[in-house]
Amino acid sequence: MTRTTHSIQGLALGLLLLFSAPLWATELSPKQIQAALDKAYTQYKDIKEGANADYIPALAKVDPKLYGIVLVTTDGSVYSAGDVQSQVSIQSISKVFTMALVMDESGTAALAENMGVDATGQVFNSIYAIEQNKGAEMNPLVNPGAITATSMVKGNTYDDIWNKILGTYEAFAGRSLTVLEDVYRSEAETNQRNRAIAALMAAYGRITTDPLRATDIYTRQCSVGVNARDLGIMAATLANAGKNPVTGRQAMQAENVPEVLAVMATAGLYDDAGKWLYQTGLPAKSGVGGGIIAVSPGKFGIAVVSPPLDAAGNSVRAQKAIADISNALGGNPYQVTPR
Repeated sequence: MTRTTHSIQGLALGLLLLFSAPLWATELSPKQIQAALDKAYTQYKDIKEGANADYIPALAKVDPKLYGIVLVTTDGSVYSAGDVQSQVSIQSISKVFTMALVMDESGTAALAENMGVDATGQVFNSIYAIEQNKGAEMNPLVNPGAITATSMVKGNTYDDIWNKILGTYEAFAGRSLTVLEDVYRSEAETNQRNRAIAALMAAYGRITTDPLRATDIYTRQCSVGVNARDLGIMAATLANAGKNPVTGRQAMQAENVPEVLAVMATAGLYDDAGKWLYQTGLPAKSGVGGGIIAVSPGKFGIAVVSPPLDAAGNSVRAQKAIADISNALGGNPYQVTPR
């Protein structure tokens, strides 16, 4: 084989690699990505806005200074700034992954037909929203839809269902997870409204199993302990078509990921989901424990943990940091460069 043939083959291979690799990955260096995280961490670490959730007593006790950022690319590279090891309860972010489990077990139509996938226009735990449409026109990221989704997980016993839910979360996070028992007890003692919501959804035929069992499992799933690294990897798994980019494990069916992201985009940040999407274009989900995950499909997942929340229940620091980092790195999937 001649030197010219080798050169042509090398050129062809180089072009193949260039055009098969995501353009985003070729444009940004690890140094640029880390610099974006470091800048956002420094810029917002000392702000005093927001307050911890206190309607669940255990959440009021979490250190409000806790602040960590993790970005994970779809090739499995992990970048971080701040405290990424301290645990908080996953809270409503859990709804995303239970929704993914139900889609994998029963298909994407099951959720749409049972409780809906539209934003309700009401607060996340609204009873009026249930009455308005007899339990329909909900979505799996508000409490009535989320408890209903939990009730749809297949299993003969409480333990069967719970182990399946926790196993799904662990596949996304890439490690074993446990329940923060103090948070679970605190929530279980103060979840009367969620029990009422579940009973009403059962009255309208949306929950067809024991509504109290569904509520308790839902309460337990919200109490799972995670840190910013866990959440960043979970977000990146969604960015990578359901395949955990760190462990290589397929955590959910790739064909169901677009529907998960669509519901996150329309209903992920409580009453401010529309504002968030307008500002960032990123499907995201927040939790009152202080975490937010966001997904730039095909590029990266990002998570920030910071307990102080705004009036809508979303972490103040997390929103600011994610928006800045995404803007710096070109994460908005709606933003393209004209040819």
